Amino acid sequence: MPARSDHSHGMKLVILGRDGTLNRYRDDHVKSPEELEPLPGALEAVARLNHAGWHTVMATNQPGIGRGLLDMAGLNAVHLRLNQLLAEKGGRLDAAFFCPHAPEENCSCRKPLPGLIEQIGERFGVELAQVHMVGASVKDLQTAQAAGCIPHLLRSERLGTVDEAQLQAAIAQVPGARLHADLAAFAEHVIQLDRRARADARGTALPPDTGPGDLA
Repeated sequence: MPARSDHSHGMKLVILGRDGTLNRYRDDHVKSPEELEPLPGALEAVARLNHAGWHTVMATNQPGIGRGLLDMAGLNAVHLRLNQLLAEKGGRLDAAFFCPHAPEENCSCRKPLPGLIEQIGERFGVELAQVHMVGASVKDLQTAQAAGCIPHLLRSERLGTVDEAQLQAAIAQVPGARLHADLAAFAEHVIQLDRRARADARGTALPPDTGPGDLA
């Protein structure tokens, strides 16, 4: 297999969380398309990744289904709206994977367990060690670690009352984890990593990755 940052011989894949990563998190769940509120710059970041040759797949816990707060038709309507908004920005999701279970159902696909991410690896035939995973909660970092992905965390409102010391401690517990200001900063970081790997393969040099939103 190629090195972790060299995707020249396989699919370049990014796994994205949904709530707090692409759209604003709601304690009462996003139950309809009208409640879907994209975060500033997030959809454009997905489009930028796509234009740079990255496939993007969403992985999200949706316990509202298990709790009866919305049904499959409602979730499909939300994701249809999300795809429409992405298309307006020139972006797309290759697929949306979700866990419909409530926590008490003890399934294997609810993040931070790796089941959902392993399904993505199987579907797309990719080595998860080559896949970047980004989300808006410490749970996403733990999921990436459990699945063997390259872990990234966004500084988001989903972190809630987690203070800076707790945040840095959580990141330190996940080897290789990176903290980014937002999804746009993450996209810039990943694109620059890929460019550097390709430049290295050609024997040319690029300046260090010092994107303003890359915080760790």
